[in-house]
Parts: sequence; structure tokens; C-alpha cells
Amino acid sequence: MSEPSPAVDWPLATAAEFGSLRAGEFRATPEDFVVEEVLGFEPEGVGEHLWLWVEKRGLTTLEAVRHLARACQVSPRAVGYSGMKDKIAVTRQWLSVQLPGQPAPDDLVERLAACGVRVLEQARHPRKLKRGVHRANRFTLRITGAAVNAQLEARWAWLCRHGVPNLFGPQRFGPGGRNLARARAVLARGWRKRDDREGMLLSAARSFLFNEQLAMRMVDGNWRRLVPGDVAMLDGTASQFAVETVDADLIERAERLDLHPTGVLWGAGESRAASEAAQYERTLAERHAALCEGLVQAGVGLSRRALRMRLDQPRLVCEEGVAQLDFHLPRGSFATAVLRELIAHPALTLSGGRQLPGEPT
Repeated sequence: MSEPSPAVDWPLATAAEFGSLRAGEFRATPEDFVVEEVLGFEPEGVGEHLWLWVEKRGLTTLEAVRHLARACQVSPRAVGYSGMKDKIAVTRQWLSVQLPGQPAPDDLVERLAACGVRVLEQARHPRKLKRGVHRANRFTLRITGAAVNAQLEARWAWLCRHGVPNLFGPQRFGPGGRNLARARAVLARGWRKRDDREGMLLSAARSFLFNEQLAMRMVDGNWRRLVPGDVAMLDGTASQFAVETVDADLIERAERLDLHPTGVLWGAGESRAASEAAQYERTLAERHAALCEGLVQAGVGLSRRALRMRLDQPRLVCEEGVAQLDFHLPRGSFATAVLRELIAHPALTLSGGRQLPGEPT
């Protein structure tokens, strides 16, 4: 009988200085994982779309969308949302529903409450809420276990000072990594919309490739500093610029987290990376040729993502064996990427501690 394969995972940024992680627990209850969307603007107060600021517990965003559509007797396509929020959590976010020339049902608040969606605020707006328009997410997390000690505080301080690897969290890949296994199969035979209506499989494949590229740079020790040919991204924005030569000013700006190197989100199009930075993309294309080619054939457009994220407004309080973390992350970044640098827990690995389906043993 062969030995069981280890959990599929990527390197830790804090391991070199602090060694291996101690075991910890998180999300024992939904109240231990609180997420609040930071939209960055206010609804205008008039328009055919009703925007709802809601709180949900134990529901995915798509489940909340279906409940809202059913309550208003519209298609789920008439409901908009900006970000996908965790299920085992208490989350607050905006949803919108198109109701042209008609009021919302008189008992809408009660109907949603019966489904576990609490309406905190309502406002009208001329447009549907689109994906990815919110600015950030605010997290309040509680962790327990042997990891809650003085070293956790030291690791936290290091992450606040140097930033966190901007890995896609394991939830992007589905339970046990099954979304990635399905993505491999779908891309191998040719992606079709009917096989992946929400685009989750394409997203899983691109996320895996990005994490692989970031892991290569973590191993080489340059995930938080620029190399020649990098495409840099300004912190807190989508502004990018090509880096031909890494001078003292760029080094200093990267050290104070003003800008970050980026990695490619694979797809069709010409990469702006050159020189040393481009070698990582070439290596990625060689190691995962089927995934890369499948994404190009599926017509996904190439884009870029920062390799590092900054913890904004960070705060850590440890009392009686419980650590509470408060921080903001830019949209699209994962709190689980922060947790995996602080505690050892099977759910923070890609496969949840199991052999990843479709991967060689």
C-alpha cells in the first residue's frame, strides 16, 4: 500500500523566521468570522433598482440572491451583488434587485428574515449592483488553540510590516479541491458555458495558476520585491506600470507597501512582463500547459493581480486563549490567506488535508 500523499499547499512567508505553525481553530461558529463589505459609495436614492444592505448567517451569497429573487418574483438575473461572501460566517453586503416602476413587496423584509437574510437598510439606485465594484472587505475573526501565544503576535506584526502573500483561498477550489479537478476535465475537452454557467471552473483554474506563480516567487524570495521586467501595481488601486530597472526609489516604495509586484491571471492576450519576471510565466506555461492552453481557448482575457496584500487598519487582541483579528483587505483578497500564516488547520490547505482529485500521487 502506498503512503498517503500530503495535503496540497503552497509555501508560508513567515516560516523562514518563525518556523512551523502551531495548531489553531477558527470559524467554530459563524460569529467567529465576520465580514463586512466596504462599498466606497452610497446609492443615489432614486432609480429602478432597489439596493438592500443585508446581514446573513450560514448562507452563501448566491443563496441570498435566490431568496431575494423569489421574494420579489423576479429572475435571479435581476439581482445584483458585488462580492461572494463566505457561508459559515456572519456577513454584511449590498444586494440589488431590479423593480422598474413598481414598489418592493410590502412584506419583503419579513420574507427575507424567514430565510436568514436580515435587511439593515434600503435605498434606490439607477443601476444594478455589478461584480467587483466594492472597495474592500472588513474582517473580524476569532481564533483559538495552541497557536494563540506570543509567537502569533510576532507573526502578526511581521505580516503587518511586510504584507501577506495574496493567495487565492482554498474556498476558491471547492471542497477537497473538486472545482479544480472539474476545471481540468472541462478545459481538456474544451470549455463550454453550459458546463460552467457561473464561471467557477475557469476561476478555479486561473486562481491555481496564480498561486503556483506566487509560490515560485516565494521560494525564490522575491514575492514582495520587484525584479526587472515586473509589472507593478499601486497599493489600493488597479493602476499598473512596467518596471524596466529596479532603482532605489522603487525598492523603498515596495518596502513601505506603496506598490507590489504582480502575477498573471492566465488568459488570452499579451503579457507586459519581461526579462526576469517573464521567466516565471514561461515556467508556469511549461508546467501547466493544458490548463494554460485551455483558458486561452476558452477566451478568458489575461489580467494581473498583486502578489502581495497590505493589512489595512490591523488590530490584534489576545485575551484568555482567544485572539481577535480586525483588518481590511482589498476586494478579491482572502482572509484565509492571512489565517494560514498564523495557524495550522487542514481547512487552510487547498485539499483540506486530502489528496487533490486529478493530481498525481
